[in-house]
Amino acid sequence: MKITKLTTYRLPPRWMFLKMETDDGVVGWGEPTVEGRTRTVEMAVHELGEYLIGQDPARINDLWQVMYRSSFYRGGPVLMSAIAGIDQALWDIKGKVLKAPVWQLLGGLVRDKIKAYSWIGGDRPAEVIAGIENLRTIGFDTFKLNGCGELEIIDTTRKVDTAVSVVAQIRETFGYQIEFGLDFHGRVSAPMAKVLIHELEPYRPLFIEEPVLAEQAEYYPRLAAQTHIPIAAGERMFSRFEFKRVLENGGVSILQPDLSHAGGITECYKIAAMAEAYDIALAPHCPLGPIALAACLHIDFVSRNAIFQEQSMGIHYNQGAELLDFVRNKNDFNMAGGHFYPLTKPGLGIEIDEEQVIFRSQNVADWRNPLWRHADGSVAEW
Repeated sequence: MKITKLTTYRLPPRWMFLKMETDDGVVGWGEPTVEGRTRTVEMAVHELGEYLIGQDPARINDLWQVMYRSSFYRGGPVLMSAIAGIDQALWDIKGKVLKAPVWQLLGGLVRDKIKAYSWIGGDRPAEVIAGIENLRTIGFDTFKLNGCGELEIIDTTRKVDTAVSVVAQIRETFGYQIEFGLDFHGRVSAPMAKVLIHELEPYRPLFIEEPVLAEQAEYYPRLAAQTHIPIAAGERMFSRFEFKRVLENGGVSILQPDLSHAGGITECYKIAAMAEAYDIALAPHCPLGPIALAACLHIDFVSRNAIFQEQSMGIHYNQGAELLDFVRNKNDFNMAGGHFYPLTKPGLGIEIDEEQVIFRSQNVADWRNPLWRHADGSVAEW
């Protein structure tokens, strides 16, 4: 079997799908993207495609190494996201050829179900509480929300109190019937992260995500030393070599590699094993589309240290398309009691509605995250 063609489709709300074709007629799908830089990743996919056309898709490990090591410059969000989507498509093909789901090819199940959590949008307490109440009716009991808005390197007590008041009202309303993580989104400087974490500790959030940017990872162990709240990070780390340094330095309790950014199934399987060796939990990052979610689930079901799975149903970014709009076998993604169950169809286990993909990929607007500025006009972290 040989790879014959790669086709990319930019789709709403901010996704890109990759179709990989072979001369035997077996097709694989992947989801390579960087939110806000999809066209850049699209070019990288087709540049890497020069190494793939005419090659045997069964040699996933070799093709991964070729894509990663054949160029002097490597790594980073664009190249690793391009590799990630290609890798997902290769695994999809392999599973379809061997008539087995990817989790079976990786050694089989270590669990029967995995808890899902849901994003909650909104900046005011009433909006957040209404969002939680709505999602509880369909079975969710675990959530994630933004921990704060933009913060200066040193900011006011008022800003801190505003952030804490949202969390306080959630606990007052729901008590401990629910769990929630707080995503600082890398918006917070190390000095303000220390203040916020201290003030939030009485409300016992499930985790604090990206308390500082990955570039400031040296602060993870320092922040962890001051709190009992688990620290989560990893969505902006792109290879096992970046994760290696974080694992060695300590401080992170939950690792969050993204299956569409960190080299795909091949690389994230290794990252998950590295985390397990350090007794660190795994919670793959996934605010993206259905192919990315499917890839995450295969890693969840073969990784003992996986604890819960992010998913994007109803997420505030989903303007113009919802998670399963391009999926034919929607029922395979059904949840019961807030849990996903193993996908059982061959490969990634997802049947893409290609007609919808082609139709909806026409004249897609480029998604961009907002540009935030502080009151003094300087650029703020979003």
